[in-house]
Amino acid sequence: MKLFRNAKSSASGFALAALLSVSVGFLEATPAVAKPPAKAQPAVLTASAIAVADEYSADAAEQIFKEGGNAVDAAVAIAFTLAVTYPEAGNIGGGGFMTLYVDGKPYFLDYRERAPLAATKNMYLDDKGEVIKGMSLYGYRAVGVPGTVDGMWQAQRRFGKLNWKQVLAPAIHYARDGFQVSEQLQQRRDDAAKEFAGKTNFDTYFGNLKQGVNFKQPDLAAVLQRISDQGAKDFYSGKTAGLIAESMRGHGLITRADLQQYKAVWRQPIQADWKGYRVYTAPPPSSGGIGLVQLLKMKADRAADFKDVPLNSPQYIHLIAEIEKRVFADRAQYLGDPDFYKVPVAQLTDDAYIAKRASEVNPETPSDTKSVQPGLGTSMPEKAETTHFSVVDKWGNAVSNTYTVNGYFGSGVVADRTGIVLNDEMDDFSAKPGVANMFGVVGSDANSIEPKKRPLSSMSPTILTKDGKVSLVIGTPGGSRIFTSIFQVINNIYDFDMPLPQAVGAMRFHHQLLPPNTIFWEPYQPIDGELAKQVEAKGYTLKAQNFNGDIQAIKINGNTPEAAADPRGRGVTRIIQ
Repeated sequence: MKLFRNAKSSASGFALAALLSVSVGFLEATPAVAKPPAKAQPAVLTASAIAVADEYSADAAEQIFKEGGNAVDAAVAIAFTLAVTYPEAGNIGGGGFMTLYVDGKPYFLDYRERAPLAATKNMYLDDKGEVIKGMSLYGYRAVGVPGTVDGMWQAQRRFGKLNWKQVLAPAIHYARDGFQVSEQLQQRRDDAAKEFAGKTNFDTYFGNLKQGVNFKQPDLAAVLQRISDQGAKDFYSGKTAGLIAESMRGHGLITRADLQQYKAVWRQPIQADWKGYRVYTAPPPSSGGIGLVQLLKMKADRAADFKDVPLNSPQYIHLIAEIEKRVFADRAQYLGDPDFYKVPVAQLTDDAYIAKRASEVNPETPSDTKSVQPGLGTSMPEKAETTHFSVVDKWGNAVSNTYTVNGYFGSGVVADRTGIVLNDEMDDFSAKPGVANMFGVVGSDANSIEPKKRPLSSMSPTILTKDGKVSLVIGTPGGSRIFTSIFQVINNIYDFDMPLPQAVGAMRFHHQLLPPNTIFWEPYQPIDGELAKQVEAKGYTLKAQNFNGDIQAIKINGNTPEAAADPRGRGVTRIIQ
């Protein structure tokens, strides 16, 4: 199989690249990046499986599995490869969340970006206390301290089997030798360039990114090589850290001290029992895990209302919207960075509390939005352009990973002489708590800006197990639509017994409390015609959204993995023997 691709490679080139990638892992390495030989494990599945955002990351993962790597090795190789070949969302200049299931135990790694040390609560407000439009979206002041490199470093050092150099080799290859640009990537570049025009240095690095071109990134290749040689140390205190800080000086807030003080955090995943499955998902500073658990359990509590209601019928859409209203009311009021704010996780996921919230659902007509208040005493300014991948290895280990630079190509800033696209994650804080953002949703002081604080997110990398064995690995980009999309696909699989590809490809919709009684539909499978008339007759306003989500899922059938990539994106699946 041709595992490393670019526009000009020959068959012999593929073989040489593959050989080099294998041999590089066995070069003499410094103690910081070498690993002792891994103990042999018996296989429990017929194969390993991946569902990823593009073909290059799929090739990278397949190469890692062929070298003897496990799910964590493959996940880290995928993440670094996407930083090169999926630059609109894959990254080393952003951050994210990873849910893992390794040797029968669940783990969660928070490598979300942090606010810089010089950040202030009112940094995006003018002298009248009003939000300055665009300041948290574009340019240097929108950038949070990146966490991806430390996150990948910590995950691979703790659980990976291979040498660190091996998992970096595919990304270095694509950055140095290039990859062929897809039509979708060029379109996203063109759209982003219009937003960044005159505000950032985006076109300096991506002006020549055109469909069919073999796109090389020598500055990024040099960065990745240093990370390969020195580990995360280079990014946070070495030459790359210096280049990032120098690029930000006089423009943004991030300094060497910000990078040196960054650390990814191991947290306890949200855990819940649902219909005989154990759900492991993202804890705060993600809102998504709590939201997903609330959605699943509220629907189960209202099972009588859903009996014989067809999937995606007007009544089904209404009932789901009623549940989502209450979840989003809680989300904005109670959720934030747990290192700064005591998040009432136990109360929000308590069965009795969820049953009480479910009892408030009006099965006939939409509840008055003003009457839907947070249940213990409304989503954040979060963009949809993220990426997710799911991995399962033949030993039964799994990784569900979602990471982001927020908007496509983040802030539009590329750190000089690095090729690193920097995030605009500061936009995920509440610039002014209580004021509706551009999406018509609001947040509380729990998500206000503070130095070192992580902004609230909806990213929800999720793993379901049954009897201690992985059953489903799933996640998606989509901003505030993330956990509502995952919820719908899980229901499609387990409540409607849909085959995995059909469950992923089925119509999805979204409601988030505000705007009032508004159902957002997707262009991939729009709510139109007679269905639209019937939904509107129930009292809802229909509104198009320009984002579909990009679910990547793996389901285990007995001991055989099945993978599905969302038809809405350019995702790829592989079953690897």
